[in-house]
Amino acid sequence: MTSFDVFFDTFFSVPWFFYSVIIVVSLMVGSFLNVVIYRLPIMMERSFKYECNAYFNADENEAANAKNVAAPQDTFNLAKPDSTCPHCKHAIRAWENIPVVSYLFLKGKCSQCKSPISVRYPLVELTTALLSLWVAYFFGPGYAALAAVLVTWFLIAMSGIDLDTMYLPDQLTLPLLWFGLALSLAGDNGLFISPSDAILGAIFGYLSLWSIYWLFKLITGKEGMGYGDFKLLAALGAFTGWQGLPIIILLSSLVGAVVGITIIVTQNKDKNLQIPYGPYLAAAGWLTLMYAQPITDLYFSYVFGV
Repeated sequence: MTSFDVFFDTFFSVPWFFYSVIIVVSLMVGSFLNVVIYRLPIMMERSFKYECNAYFNADENEAANAKNVAAPQDTFNLAKPDSTCPHCKHAIRAWENIPVVSYLFLKGKCSQCKSPISVRYPLVELTTALLSLWVAYFFGPGYAALAAVLVTWFLIAMSGIDLDTMYLPDQLTLPLLWFGLALSLAGDNGLFISPSDAILGAIFGYLSLWSIYWLFKLITGKEGMGYGDFKLLAALGAFTGWQGLPIIILLSSLVGAVVGITIIVTQNKDKNLQIPYGPYLAAAGWLTLMYAQPITDLYFSYVFGV
C-alpha cells in the first residue's frame, strides 16, 4: 500500500483527521477566493473590451490596431501579478498571506505603510472554513461531503462577485451546473439525487426565473434580475432536484425582500434600489442541499398546522 493510499484511508476513516484537513484546506481556498472575487470581474471586463474592439474593427489593419490598443499590456489573471498592498504596492510575502493568522499578527495593517487591510479578507477566509466544516460534518467523511464543500466554495465566490458587481459569471455558474449533473450519475441514484431529478431541477430552475423575468419586464418594462440568476438556480436545481426549487425560491425571495426593505428604510434609499439576488439564491440553495425536508416540514406545520 502506497503512502497515497494510506492517506486516503486515514482521511475517510478517521473523522478528526478528515475535519482537520477540511478546515486547513478551506482556509487556504478562502484566501484564493478573495483573489477570484476581486480579479475575475476585472479579467472579464478586459476580455470584453478587447473582443468588442476586435469585432468592430473589421479589416485586418484595424483589427491589428484594436488588438494593440485593447489587449492588456500586463499579465493579469488569477495567478499574476503577485498580490501587493493597494496603497504602497508592497509585495505581500508568504508569511503575510497566512489565512486569518497574518491579519491578526499584522493587526489589520500593511507591514510597510501601515494602511488598514480590509476586514473582508479574513472574513471570507473564516467563513469559507466554517461553512465547509459545517457541510462536511453534516454529510460525514465521504465523497458527498467533499462535493458539498466544493459547492460551498463556488457559492461563496459567486456571492462575493455579485455583491461587488451585480454579476454572476458564466465561468462559475456553468461549471457548477455541469458538476451537479455529473454527480447525479454517480452510483445507482446519484451522489445527492437521481439523474432525472437533477435534469428536471436544472430545467425548471432556469425556466422558473426566466418566466418571472419576462413577465415582470412585459408588465413594468424593467428588468427585475439578470440571466446569471437563472443559471445559478439551474445549477442549484441540479443538486437539489426540482423538489428543492420551491424552497430555494421561497427562502431567497423572503430574505431578499426583508433585506431590501430594511436597506430602503434604514438608509433612506430609493425604492428602485437594485439588490443582488445571487447571494440569497446561494444561501437558500446551500441550506436546501442539507435541510430540504426539515424546512418543508416546518413550513407545513406553521402554515397548515400539520
